[in-house]
Amino acid sequence: MHWAFSKKGRLTLLIAGFSGLLTACGNDGDSNKLLIDYQRDLAQRLDLAPPAPARPSNIGAFPEQRERLVSIPETREGMLNVFALRECHVTTLVAERNSTLGRVAPASQLWRYELTLWQRLTDCLASEVPERLAKADRERLERLTATKTEQLPRATWNGLFGSEEWAGSFSRVSSPLPVDALSPPEAQLQSLGYLRALMETGEKDTPPPDLEALEGHLHALNQRPYTAELLRTLTLATQRLEEASDLAERALARHGGCLTSGLEHNANDEHLAQWLEMLNGSAHAWLAELGPLFDSLASPPEAVDAYQREWLSRHDPSAPLPAFEAAWNHHQELREALARRCR
Repeated sequence: MHWAFSKKGRLTLLIAGFSGLLTACGNDGDSNKLLIDYQRDLAQRLDLAPPAPARPSNIGAFPEQRERLVSIPETREGMLNVFALRECHVTTLVAERNSTLGRVAPASQLWRYELTLWQRLTDCLASEVPERLAKADRERLERLTATKTEQLPRATWNGLFGSEEWAGSFSRVSSPLPVDALSPPEAQLQSLGYLRALMETGEKDTPPPDLEALEGHLHALNQRPYTAELLRTLTLATQRLEEASDLAERALARHGGCLTSGLEHNANDEHLAQWLEMLNGSAHAWLAELGPLFDSLASPPEAVDAYQREWLSRHDPSAPLPAFEAAWNHHQELREALARRCR
């Protein structure tokens, strides 16, 4: 048997032969069935009883909203002072934010408010308007712009991590990915790119992307909890590979030599190897896209930092992706040892 294990760290996936994988799995979309069928096939060829598949533990809970947010001091200005900056087109915006509805607006709308206010203040300060303002009003504009610029990274963090749509993409109420749908949804990849650009607002001299698209991109992420499904699939694959490795270790430990022939040549083994390769590539690609959003603050909330380290890390040995790769590599080594014995 030859298992093509190459860890690219990006979405360079093996597509050739994948139609054969679907045929071998009965095209039922059940990743667990694919892995259990492999275990049973391996046990039969090793003349061992198949393992009783254990139920993998659930993924960790995403932190509660109060644990995800960072504090931002409230900016207070009297309406007369704000009205003096009416040429900056912020008067109506501030009034809407301070209204009853504005105070209970969802996180995405508050995010749009902060970005729009910052953009208007910044544009106004760079225009000819300050020259027409009284000295006190000009200084107020400068102070407000500096305050909103300094607060922008925390405001954008709260806008994303305070949203229920974002939290929903990490829902524990999810299933493993279907066997034929491992790749990240294209719409969600586009959403991550948009959100990343939005969170970089203020760091560059470019304006934020179209704010009208914000709700649509958050909705796209909320359509399907891909992150949670991916993590569930990684933990499932790790569990099943460890159970299969136990079979291989038991076969290697006995003294009866090789009890099966043709262990190196099995189409189902190759199909599973391709599927594992695709899972690995998809996981690396998706977690790499998530990383900048979690790393956008130098000091994120402790609960969010712990969640990222425990569940989304591509390097921490106990996180799902590195644990999966370790189980995968170990099983590969055992299969190669079995292949050498059974040549």
